[in-house]
Amino acid sequence: MKYSLSELDLDQTYTYADYLTWQFDEWVELIKGKVVPMAAPLRMHQRASKRIQYQFEHFFDTNPCGCEIYNAPFDVRFPNKEAKTEKEIYTVVQPDLCVICDAEKLDDKGVIGAPDLIVEVVSKGTHKRDKTLKKDLYEEFGVKEFWIVYPKEKMVEVFIRQEDGKYTAPMVYEEEDTIQTAIITLLTIHLPKVFKD
Repeated sequence: MKYSLSELDLDQTYTYADYLTWQFDEWVELIKGKVVPMAAPLRMHQRASKRIQYQFEHFFDTNPCGCEIYNAPFDVRFPNKEAKTEKEIYTVVQPDLCVICDAEKLDDKGVIGAPDLIVEVVSKGTHKRDKTLKKDLYEEFGVKEFWIVYPKEKMVEVFIRQEDGKYTAPMVYEEEDTIQTAIITLLTIHLPKVFKD
């Protein structure tokens, strides 16, 4: 059992079984077996995340559709097709928000398999990871819709997975816009409510 991130060899490859034994104060993600430390989010990050989550929850409360939204910390495990045990899962991430519409993917530890929609809110130093590493990861494992939220710039990029498994070029929404989700009919997120000061 490890109690500090400094106890890990960051060059080593780890599994979800290893991850479950760690008791760190820090948040980490495991991406293809490699440990990726996460910084504590800033206030603007948390405010944007909370306001988006509120709009999703309000919609789900008034329009039952079988979908649920979860916020970090919440383990999203991406197993390879042949993985059957925790020792065979090498990727577990903590998206800021994720929407799951298939209850069979949920268990007491989080979700196993691709959420239908993931929202990542950019914090200082996470832009490159969200825009490249995370985007590629979510595309590979079949997340249907992926949002990157930029609180400072007051904008959102939305990527939609196409039939060939690739994401579209990002659709860009600014602070006065409304986002209509591709995966949930009638669900719209009002960005003025997200970005108001």
